[in-house]
Amino acid sequence: MKFLSFQSGKTASYGAVVGDGVVDLGKRLGKTYPTLRAALADGALAELTKIAKSARKTDLPLKKIKYLPVIPDARKIICVGLNYKDHQAETKNNATENPTLFLRMQASQIGHNQPMIKPKESQKLDWEGELAVIIGRGGRRIAREKAMGHIAGYACYHDGSVRDFQRHTTQFTPGKNFAGTGGFGPWMVTKDEVGDITKQTLTTRVNGVVKQQAGIDLLIFDIPTLIAYISTFVPLEGGDVIVTGTPGGVGAARTPPEFMQPGDVAEIEITGVGTLRNVVKEG
Repeated sequence: MKFLSFQSGKTASYGAVVGDGVVDLGKRLGKTYPTLRAALADGALAELTKIAKSARKTDLPLKKIKYLPVIPDARKIICVGLNYKDHQAETKNNATENPTLFLRMQASQIGHNQPMIKPKESQKLDWEGELAVIIGRGGRRIAREKAMGHIAGYACYHDGSVRDFQRHTTQFTPGKNFAGTGGFGPWMVTKDEVGDITKQTLTTRVNGVVKQQAGIDLLIFDIPTLIAYISTFVPLEGGDVIVTGTPGGVGAARTPPEFMQPGDVAEIEITGVGTLRNVVKEG
């Protein structure tokens, strides 16, 4: 099953994708679960699935909605840096004993088919295609061998990075949080539908040209390790998001460096999950 957050007219909601339409779950359950995050935080994924499957028809065609970030109101967006060996190598970083982590803010995110904003303060907006893991069942100090049981599903993520601001200091926060640079979508595909996520392939394209491609099995710190490590220092909740890292092929590491410009079309595709598309716009 695929779940997404969307806007129709002036109303924000969430729902399930069925064929080329959406079953509006917010309309049915909004008083109990006002957002997809709220439903996941309350352990209601099975209920959402049951209602979506029993719906006689969809409420809206996909082509008529505005896609929002899958979890627009995520309480935690925890991103992993340097989690593929080829990306470590191209950035001349050494391996670390534990994951390199940084945070994104809700306000930096955009949905599928929404413009990715190249800020006027920089000419160095870079691509980073990634897999997002969405937590379905929370917990603290989650054992690695039980971690996969805490996952609701997966989505595509574009961790658009403003490189000069990222490198102002040793902390990544400014370059990773410009408004409109975090693509998240188009939907969350539930874990059962994807199957073994390590058998899927991540591809980043800019204007149709492949810039990055790697198997999810090449993560240095795999998904169970990330969940176990992160939940050691902070309790995870349903609806939290872990963005697992980007493979080699970023623009800043190329000779000469390449960066995205207004009008460029960026696509992040993960087999079994979907394709996230954003067009770069000056902002």
